[in-house]
Amino acid sequence: MRRRLEGRDLALIAAGLTFYAGIAVVPVLVLAFALTTWLTSPERVTELGGRLAELLPPDIGAPDAVERLVSAGVELSLLGGLLALLPMSFYGEGLRRALLRFSGRREGLTGWKGRLAALPVVVMTPLLLYPLLLTVPVMADLAETGGVGPTVGRIAIGFYGVLAALTVPLAWGFRVVAAGRVRWPALVAGAMFTAACVSGFLQGFVLFLALPLDLGAPFGGLDVVGGVVALGLWLFLLHLVVISGWLATQSLDELLGRRSTAR
Repeated sequence: MRRRLEGRDLALIAAGLTFYAGIAVVPVLVLAFALTTWLTSPERVTELGGRLAELLPPDIGAPDAVERLVSAGVELSLLGGLLALLPMSFYGEGLRRALLRFSGRREGLTGWKGRLAALPVVVMTPLLLYPLLLTVPVMADLAETGGVGPTVGRIAIGFYGVLAALTVPLAWGFRVVAAGRVRWPALVAGAMFTAACVSGFLQGFVLFLALPLDLGAPFGGLDVVGGVVALGLWLFLLHLVVISGWLATQSLDELLGRRSTAR
């Protein structure tokens, strides 16, 4: 991993990927909720989205933001969904550009290849999001119960639920979007390891939301600006984790290749 990082500014590459994520994150979530309503029903998604909002700290408006995202997804029209595909696909471009920086390959039409490769993930989203939403009532009931045991159980369910939901998209991103030529054992292990790290960081983000911080204080009391900057910072940290996971996956693949050759 150190060798692959030589001559490359990891923070700058992660910041560039965070820019693309800032464009794509809302359309991705809205489309995910919209497609899940087609898999189940608008009433069911609204109900589960409301329980999800109950799990988030209310101090900086996180529950309200989740309810608005769910409402936007439930009410999304076909035309709105088609329009959302364009900004959503920007994440595929950013991921491909970022991860190609750690390989010796050069290619043309990188942006379009990344965008088109990311579109099939849209089809997966309801199959990944709905099982995760089904765990929300259990976590909400545990949160209402309180105590050490229920709290540990709630955190464990959230951690492993997010891990399961992220493993397939990360594997797709490493193998298809980034066109990573890695062996399947390395891909599976790397995607699961990265998903576990990202899930842990998301648990940390929920904890961060619960802290009594005045996010607008460094920005002249403008809470909206502070909230956007805080979200951008956490997205940046998450993408440092994603890129590090990709480097670990490449390193594991190289190790497996050397062992295979030695035999």
